[in-house]
Amino acid sequence: MMKKGLIGRKLGMTQVFSEEGVTVPVTVIEVEPSVVVQKKTGEKDGYDAIQLGYGSVKPGRVTKPRQGHFKKAGTGLFRILREFNNVGNYEAGQEIKADIFAPGEYVDIEGITKGKGFAGVVKRHGFGGGRATHGSMFHRAPGSIGASADPSRVFKGTKLPGQMGNEKKTVQNLLVWSVRPDRNVILVRGAVPGGRNSFVLIKQSVKKGS
Repeated sequence: MMKKGLIGRKLGMTQVFSEEGVTVPVTVIEVEPSVVVQKKTGEKDGYDAIQLGYGSVKPGRVTKPRQGHFKKAGTGLFRILREFNNVGNYEAGQEIKADIFAPGEYVDIEGITKGKGFAGVVKRHGFGGGRATHGSMFHRAPGSIGASADPSRVFKGTKLPGQMGNEKKTVQNLLVWSVRPDRNVILVRGAVPGGRNSFVLIKQSVKKGS
């Protein structure tokens, strides 16, 4: 089944009002036209996909190999280049705009979460920590991790301190609240991964897409 996909830039969150007067939190996503840079087929590449470019840039900000790739496609130079599998029948150079989605549809949005840096187990995993009393000497530490002579190692996946955030996440089944093609903007109900001005991938919902 063919899917719809688009690249966008998260502008931030705001609120709108439904017809019943209920406040609805929405994320505003700017979706300038994405340009089809390359079309991949099962016969030539082993799978069906299109490669979309987003965000025009100057030649000095694009590597020479990628400049050659864009020149071969006959398109402009783009900052972001992403693939979408099993998308409709598009050709190189064609533009995909905000109007491919309609209010009432559901989408899955993929983005890179905000990086929080190195964090301990209390902040990173929500550990309760030890007693807060004077002299406890055990407040926000992870505690025993159960590694002794057997198995003489720490099991993979053990919740420990480390980098928090800055990882790819997908939020599923977000409702498209409004589409404004004249302003290249889509309003989606709910929160989307990433900070302001971060790039996101908008795809037709896997679970609720028709």
